[in-house]
Formats: sequence, structure tokens, C-alpha cells
Amino acid sequence: MITVTDLTKRFGQTLAVDRLSFQVESGEVVGFLGPNGAGKSTTIRVLAGYHPATRGSASVAGFDVAKQSLQVRQSIGYLPENVPIYPELRVVEYLRYRAALKGVPARDRKVAVMRAMAKAGIEDVRRKLVGHVSRGYRQRVGLADALVSNPKVLILDEPTSGLDPNQRRRIKEVVRELAEEHTILFSSHILAEVQDVASRILVIHRGTLRADGAPDELVRSSVGRRLVVAAACDEAAMRQLLAGLPIEGVELVEGTNGLTRASAGLTEGADPRAEIGERAVAAGIALQELKLDAPSLEEYFQLMTEGADRAAENEALVGDSETAGAA
Repeated sequence: MITVTDLTKRFGQTLAVDRLSFQVESGEVVGFLGPNGAGKSTTIRVLAGYHPATRGSASVAGFDVAKQSLQVRQSIGYLPENVPIYPELRVVEYLRYRAALKGVPARDRKVAVMRAMAKAGIEDVRRKLVGHVSRGYRQRVGLADALVSNPKVLILDEPTSGLDPNQRRRIKEVVRELAEEHTILFSSHILAEVQDVASRILVIHRGTLRADGAPDELVRSSVGRRLVVAAACDEAAMRQLLAGLPIEGVELVEGTNGLTRASAGLTEGADPRAEIGERAVAAGIALQELKLDAPSLEEYFQLMTEGADRAAENEALVGDSETAGAA
């Protein structure tokens, strides 16, 4: 439904998006994550036809963003972070006006507006002036605007920005309901919301894609996971139990009652629990605990962004030191 291939966007000397590629299939709800300045909003604006790409290509619902801009915009419902509204219009009047702008036939506008208000949960404020409703309702009016032409694709840019917890919960509920009928790409800084709503996440940083997959799968397979083992043995036996496994930074603590606890970092994708269990049975060692501690989505996000930056900086420092030493 959405295809982005080697998308690059420059603003003068600033590289906002750098050869970005990803796909969103029909019916998916995809969270688009990244720190401020990562390139999320720029990518969304290219998809929505607000900015032309410098290089690369993008398509929505089978239409090329650069060559078939009108068809793309007809296929998209776009909710920007700051909803542009006409505060002097009543909610229903505003949505009728927007439906007309979007080409909804006059005979269908009343039904289209009522359907959009029902989906966004704003029927109770339909007669209020848009400028007099709360920020939470204003976001939902913007969502109804995005829905009024019944598009195949919804692109939501920070839909819960500035909302209180109750308002955010309501927006999350609405997004879940909309997922039954629409393909959704949305960005958010609130990672718990993304984990609650999205079937898949894309993590972008410095204009490049850093991760792509289901939230739980990404966390389970990431670096930053730790293996925890507790067994009825001494430290020497524990070291033998863990020898040669894909782990690093082993920490051992010999406790009371003959128990030894071990904690170690895991290489990406590794899960040695089955092998540890087999070794323990063969050695006659009773295991008291054997588990993987995975980072939270927030910790994973930090690893993919700030953590990746620090690793790159450390590699550069090591390279400089080696070059200086060789000289």
C-alpha cells in the first residue's frame, strides 16, 4: 500500500532523509519512530505530496507520489501534528466544507460527514464551534477530516501530541478501530502507545532506517538482552555451564544455600537457554532460574538511536588512535 525506495530529501546542505526504503502492506498499522530531527515528518510530507523528494521514489495505493500526486492525495487521509482548522465554523460545517474540497459528491457528503464523525467519536460536539472545543476534540476533528473522503491510507503525524492521558487513550482506541478498515502509518514520541497500537514499527534516525519489525520481536532479538541463570553449584561449575556460549560480560555471584547466580549480555538473536538446560541435566546441576531479560521498547529505541551514535563515535575514536599509533 505504501512503498518507499531509496528516498532522499535535502534542504540545501541539510540531509533530512538518506536513502530510506520500506513498505507498508494493506491492513497494517505501522508506527514510525525516531527522535526529533530524525526525518519522520519530512518523509510523511513527501508521501503526502507536501515536499518533492530530492532522489528516490515513493508510491501510495499504487500511485507514484511524484507523477500521480492528485491520485495519491485522493488515497490518503493526512493528520498533521498541528491541525489546521477554521475556528469560526461549527464542527459539522467544517467537515462538510472539507468533504467538498476533497471531491466527495454533494449527494454523499452528509453520510460521509456523519460516518467520519462517528469513527472519530465527535458526534457530541458536532454543533460546537471548532475554536471552542478542547485540544483533544480538535485532534479528533482533524482525524474526522482525514477520514471524510474514506481514504485507503491514513497518515497520522504525532496524533496525540499535547493531549492529556485520557485524550491519548481515546485516540488510541480510535486508531485501533480504524485499523479494521484502513492502512495506517503514524508517528509518535510516546513509545507505549506505539507498542499498544502498532503491529509493526519502523525506527528512523538521522534519516536512515535503523529497525523494522514487530515491537516484541525487535526487543526479543535485540542487543541489550541479558541471560540470567541461578543454579545449585559453585562458581567453577557455573563457568563450565556457560563456557563457549554466545554471551559476554559474565557476572557471577555465589550466594547462600549453595546457589550461584550468573548474568551475561547476549549477542544479537542468541538464545542459549535450551543448551544450558541440556548441559545442566548432563552435569546433574539443578537449575533454579533460567530466563532472558529483554529491554523495554524505550530502552531498545535508545539503543537504536543514541546508543548507535555512541558506538559509531567510539569506533571512530579507536580508528583515529590506531592511525596515530601507526604514524
